[in-house]
Amino acid sequence: MLLLGSAHKAQALEVEKTELPAMPAAVSNNGLVGLAVGDSEYIVSFAGLGDGRTHDDTLATTWVFDSAASSWSQAADVPGGVGRLASTAAAAGERAYIFGGYTVEEDGSEVSTPWTHAFDPVTGAFEERAAMPVPVDDSVAVTWQDRYIYLLSGWHNSGNVNLVQRYDTVEDTWVQATPIPGPGVFGQAGGIVGNTIVYCDGVAIEPHEDRRRDFVASNKCFLGTINPENPARIDWRTLPPHPGAPRYRMAAAGSAELGAVVFVGGSDNPYNYNGIGYNGEPSQPAAGLFLFDIEAGEWLTLDTKTPATMDHRALVPFRGKLITAGGMLADQQTTDRVTAYSITR
Repeated sequence: MLLLGSAHKAQALEVEKTELPAMPAAVSNNGLVGLAVGDSEYIVSFAGLGDGRTHDDTLATTWVFDSAASSWSQAADVPGGVGRLASTAAAAGERAYIFGGYTVEEDGSEVSTPWTHAFDPVTGAFEERAAMPVPVDDSVAVTWQDRYIYLLSGWHNSGNVNLVQRYDTVEDTWVQATPIPGPGVFGQAGGIVGNTIVYCDGVAIEPHEDRRRDFVASNKCFLGTINPENPARIDWRTLPPHPGAPRYRMAAAGSAELGAVVFVGGSDNPYNYNGIGYNGEPSQPAAGLFLFDIEAGEWLTLDTKTPATMDHRALVPFRGKLITAGGMLADQQTTDRVTAYSITR
């Protein structure tokens, strides 16, 4: 049986937080990815939500941070001619990939987009690739063998899906992998180490007999092992919930060095894109960092002494650290802050 927490193990881990140059503008719910090309490393931010937090503030902007210049620059807008939220980004080879997201109309209607684009951080050029078979937003992306990108669950137009859609970046093709074993969710978080995927939380749909459905926080966590002989097959197992309340839109990533999937921030009150909860209450971010140690099979909680943040799409590797860029601070304030976490044993 997997064990929760370990004071001894937690004391063996150290967290150092530093700040990188701020983004040129505050942005939240942006697709975020880190990748290396040659001797340079890049952080790429796609689309998201600007300061006003209304439908008019959905963005198509692409920002690129170059380690060589230690500065941000603006590239071409994400293709599609419209701003979008909750896009999912991942890296494979020397390209960043952006998948889906949703558009918001003045009347509040939302539409999931099917687009897949590859982005070259050196030239700043986008290339259209094969569209998602089932368009999703608010999904989780993990990259396996620097080639295959798996999109886990997410929202499709009017409801969650339990699909795992696998994209082959070399062949430009999609297949359906083993579905997730739990309920379909959106706004969940996760990462991959080797062949092992871990994801947690998000928002599930709760139907009722006498009234409309509710969006409720899920505290379910799962571990999936990709079959190297047949990478469309994933052996899914349940995990115990992480410490504390379930969280929505955490930043998360796998760390091969730690042998763990790391989770940062999020909110315990699921919310609409503007940061106001589905229960009508303004959502506030949660502080702290925790991780799931895959070999030990346990959750560890660490104190980062950093301002709480939420509304993230990913935690990304960059120069040996894990990065958040943008997001929301207290009272739904979008931020330009870029924070680097260095965790060592």
